[in-house]
Amino acid sequence: MQHVSPIREPLVTGGKTYHDITEDVCRQVEAKPNVRWAAAFAVSLVGLAIFFYSVYRTLWYGIGEWGLNKTVGWAWDITNFVWWVGIGHAGTLISAILLLFRQKWRTSINRAAEAMTIFAVICAAMFPVLHMGRPWLAYWVLPLPNTFGSLWVNFNSPLLWDVFAISTYFSVSLVFWYIGLIPDFATIRDRATGPIAKRAYALLSMGWTGSAKAWSRYETVSLILAGLATPLVLSVHTIVSFDFATSVIPGWHTTIFPPYFVAGAIFSGFAMVLTLMIITRKVFKLEDYITLEHVESMNKVIILTGSIVGIAYTTEFFIAWYSGVEYEQYAFINRAFGPYWWAYWSMMTCNVITPQLFWIRKIRRSLTATFIISIFVNIGMWFERFVIIVTSLHRDYLPSSWAMFSPTIIDIGVYVGTIGLFFTLFLLFAKFFPVVNMAEVKHILKSSSEVKHHHSSHAKSMHGTSSESNTNTHHSNE
Repeated sequence: MQHVSPIREPLVTGGKTYHDITEDVCRQVEAKPNVRWAAAFAVSLVGLAIFFYSVYRTLWYGIGEWGLNKTVGWAWDITNFVWWVGIGHAGTLISAILLLFRQKWRTSINRAAEAMTIFAVICAAMFPVLHMGRPWLAYWVLPLPNTFGSLWVNFNSPLLWDVFAISTYFSVSLVFWYIGLIPDFATIRDRATGPIAKRAYALLSMGWTGSAKAWSRYETVSLILAGLATPLVLSVHTIVSFDFATSVIPGWHTTIFPPYFVAGAIFSGFAMVLTLMIITRKVFKLEDYITLEHVESMNKVIILTGSIVGIAYTTEFFIAWYSGVEYEQYAFINRAFGPYWWAYWSMMTCNVITPQLFWIRKIRRSLTATFIISIFVNIGMWFERFVIIVTSLHRDYLPSSWAMFSPTIIDIGVYVGTIGLFFTLFLLFAKFFPVVNMAEVKHILKSSSEVKHHHSSHAKSMHGTSSESNTNTHHSNE
C-alpha cells in the first residue's frame, strides 16, 4: 500500500473507484441535454445572433459603424481583443507549466481550461480581422513570397508579430487539447450505443487501443507539447503588450508592459476558469472531482498575479513622476482624476483590492465568494485595458484634438456577441466532450483520494484493461 500524506487534502473525494470516474464523466456526454444546459445554450445563441448581426453591420456599412474618431483609434476593439487574449492564457498555463512541474491539482480542471483557451483565442481573433475593414484581404498580413509584386508586410509592426504569436499559440493549444482528449474519446467510443455516436467517437479517437506503447507515446507527446507551449504563454502576451510599448505615446511606451501584461493575463485567465468551473461542477455534479482543494490552489495563483498587477500600477505612477516628463505625468494624473476616473477606480477596486480577500482562508475556500470575486476580476481586467487605451489617446499633445470616446450600439453588440460565441462553443464542448480528463484523474486516484485503495475484488473487476495499463504506464513513466 502506498503511504498517503496526512497533510494534503484529497483531490478526489467521495471514495471513487476507477469505474465511478468513467461513469460520472461519461454520464453528461451520454445523457439527453438537461433543462439547465438547454436554457444556458438558448441564452448563448441569443448572444451569437447579436454577434452575427453586429458583424454584418460592420462589414456591410464599414468601420464607421464603430465609435471611432481620430484621437481614440480602435479603442473598444483593441480593449476587447487584449481582454480575450488574456482570458486565453490560463488554459495553457494550467496544462503546460503545471504538467512540467507535476502538479496533481491540474488534472480535473485542465481539460475545460484548454477548451476555454481555444474559444477565447477565436473570439480575440475576430477583432483585428473585423478592424481590417476588408477581412477578405486578411491573408495580406501573411508574408506570402512576393505575391503582390514588391509589396511586403511591415515586419517592424507589432500588430504583425501578433499574427504570428497568436496563430502559433492557437495551433499548439489546439493540438495539445485534442491529444489529451483521445484516450477519453476511446472510452466513450467503447460505451456508445447509437450508430452515429459510435462512428463519430471512433473517428475522433483515431484508433486508440490503450496499449502500453500508446500510453508511452501519449506521455512523450504531452511533455513535448507542454515544453513548446510554456514559452508561448510568456511570448504571446508580451507581444500583445508591444502593440502599446513600442509606440511613443505617454502612458504606453514603458518597459514594464511585458511582465505586467503576462501577469494580468494569467490573473484574468484563472478568474475565467474559476467562473466556468464553479458552474460546470454544479451543473454536471462533478463536486467530487473539482474540489475545494482545486479552487483554493487557483485562488492562490490569483492572489499572486493580482498582487503583481497591483505593484505594476503603482510602479507606473512612480516612473511617470521619476521620469520628469510632464506629458507622462499628465497621462497618469488624467487617468486617475480626469474624465475617465470612474474606469480607473473600477479597475483598481476590482483588480487590486478584491483579490486580497483571498488571504483569508475561509473566503479562499468559499465557492460563492470565489465566484463573485472571479467575476469582479474579469470586469476589472476589461477596465484595465480600457483605461490604458482610452485615457492615453483621448487627450494627446494638442488640446484642440481632445475628445471623449463612447462606444456605439454596434461596438457593444460585437463585444456582447463574442461572449455569446464563447459560451455557445463552451456549452457544446461541455455536452459532447468529456469535461474532466478521465485518464489523468484515474492516474492520481491512488495517491490523492480519500480512500486508501486496498484493491477489493470489486475494484479489480472495475480496473479494466485500459485503466490498468493506463495506471501502470503512468507510474513507470514517472
